[in-house]
Amino acid sequence: MKKHILFLLFGTVASTLLFSCRQGSAYQVVEQGPPELPFATIAQGTTVIEKEYTASIEGVANVEIRPQVSGYLTKIYVDEGDFVKAGQPLFKIDDRIYKEQIRSLQGALTSAEANLLTAKINLERKQELVRSTVVTDIQVQEAQAAYNAAKGAVEQARSAIESARINLNFTTIKAPVSGYVGRFNSRIGTLLSPSDPNAITLLSDISQVNVYFSMSENDFALFQQEFSGNTIAEKLRNAPAISLITSDGNKYEIQGKVDAVDGQFNKNTGSITLRAKFDNPKTLLRSGNTGKVVMEQRNDNAVVFPIASTMSIQDKVFAFTVDKDNKAVQRLLTISGKSGQNFIVTDGIKPGDKYIVSGFERLQNGDPVVEQKATEGDQDSNW
Repeated sequence: MKKHILFLLFGTVASTLLFSCRQGSAYQVVEQGPPELPFATIAQGTTVIEKEYTASIEGVANVEIRPQVSGYLTKIYVDEGDFVKAGQPLFKIDDRIYKEQIRSLQGALTSAEANLLTAKINLERKQELVRSTVVTDIQVQEAQAAYNAAKGAVEQARSAIESARINLNFTTIKAPVSGYVGRFNSRIGTLLSPSDPNAITLLSDISQVNVYFSMSENDFALFQQEFSGNTIAEKLRNAPAISLITSDGNKYEIQGKVDAVDGQFNKNTGSITLRAKFDNPKTLLRSGNTGKVVMEQRNDNAVVFPIASTMSIQDKVFAFTVDKDNKAVQRLLTISGKSGQNFIVTDGIKPGDKYIVSGFERLQNGDPVVEQKATEGDQDSNW
């Protein structure tokens, strides 16, 4: 009985040892060499970059409509948002007091004309009498002076009437340009005055629009270098047309042209303002709209890097290059823009550097790597 038990124990231990040996053999770790990954070489060349700048839009003419005479607003001929033509009546101010002024001044003119006639008769009579030595030369000169004064009074009265008529015409406020009527700040019954701080409304001519945007010092330097001309005006004439992206993300159907540059940089922002003009035949753009200006800038010595070969960590862009010992080196890239599927890089890499195209997701800085054998169609650059 004891022998049987010992035999069973011996068999169990042997089986366990055999199983353990087999398990260890099955899960034995096999050491692997460095990963084989595709490499490419950084190139440098000419590229065209599309740069976007936030823009604000204004009509070519934004005219404040203000009264030129005082009085109560009695009529409004148009509505907010209406399109009006130059010379079209917009508002009417009570004109009764101005009509009465004209009547009063016409009476003063009649009186002045009568005094002029009297002075003329007196002058002519004394000119006859002086020949008969009845009156002296001094009396003639006095009559002449009285005549001149009466003549001046007539001219003054006529000028006052003309001024009153101008004021009467100002009681009808007309559109100085064609455009769209803005929101009214005054209603019927409001007492208007030329000294009012607020305009009655704003009239916008949007047959064309001015698009204003700001550019950094570096971008403006490149902008000036790219186009020929000795003056900024000549450079603007030689600059290509630009595009506008509206606030809904759509591209405006008509291209515009930069036609003016501010005289100085903003010292607080380090930027300068440019103005572009766009035709607006369908009145799709209005004063107060916003959007983005898209400009193409040519760079003859750009260092480009494929976006697909980068990784982003906390808003920073990194790439893996390969050093002379075939070890991965993580590089922080300084990006100045995009060109198609490539980043434009200003720092972090340089032409001739070798980088890892893909498969770097699990790499650590300093890991050894091996270049993958090139297959037909592979290129050794990102151009």
